[in-house]
Amino acid sequence: MNYQWYPGHMTKARRMMQENIKLIDLIIEVVDARIPLSSRNPDIDELGKNKARMILLNKSDLADERENEKWQEYFTQKGFHVVKMNAKSGAGVKNVLPVIMEACKEKIERDKQRGIKNRPIRAMVVGIPNVGKSTFINAFAGKACAKTGNKPGVTKGKQWIRINKNVELLDTPGILWPKFEDQSVGAKLAMIGSMNDQILNLEELSLELLGYLHKCYEGILAQRYELEESEDRLAMLSAVAKNRNCLKKGNELDYAKASNILLEEFRNGKIGRITLEQA
Repeated sequence: MNYQWYPGHMTKARRMMQENIKLIDLIIEVVDARIPLSSRNPDIDELGKNKARMILLNKSDLADERENEKWQEYFTQKGFHVVKMNAKSGAGVKNVLPVIMEACKEKIERDKQRGIKNRPIRAMVVGIPNVGKSTFINAFAGKACAKTGNKPGVTKGKQWIRINKNVELLDTPGILWPKFEDQSVGAKLAMIGSMNDQILNLEELSLELLGYLHKCYEGILAQRYELEESEDRLAMLSAVAKNRNCLKKGNELDYAKASNILLEEFRNGKIGRITLEQA
């Protein structure tokens, strides 16, 4: 399957980010802790040259905690300030403000030397669709400021949000990039729900997920679906269909329904805490 999704509004969003980059002191990039590299837009590094940088490993409650620790160390060594969190529950959100102040301490010091007092830090919040940017902003602000949704592409325009006298956030629409050089990146993005399911072959995607889980988290599928794990991914999908009673007329297995269940349970963490790429 060829993974690609780049709606027209994303080109406009990228242009808007380029225009606003000069106004900001810090880029806060929200990534999905299950795929910390694949959920980063490579364009952001180019856009954010010479800016303070921060990475929020969101949905870390759904990811393998051992891998969360490794990814935190990986990004820290690359010069990013990093916070693990779960924007939905609010876990870890209180750690963000002190890290913002730490990330911008040089800017605060420069302002002091120039006699500029109380100018708030302006941070641009960026990230691909459905990583939880708006949910984070609302949790951070303590009120519903940004539109949220479990479908990619909810935020369409920019909006400034005042957090307190020290910090203002610029919310931006989620943008992917025009072409995935590596199709495995597209597959991982599709697995976590950053693309529109309606344009995907979900049966093919679920087979890829089954193969990965068997290889890297052996035993987790057997435990969840009472199946015999093997290299035969179609046999495993059949077993998921039987376990979840996914049947069409004439007792024929309903692979589409089984695929939907598998992907939904993976995305919601019901299969277990899983990271799709290792540091």
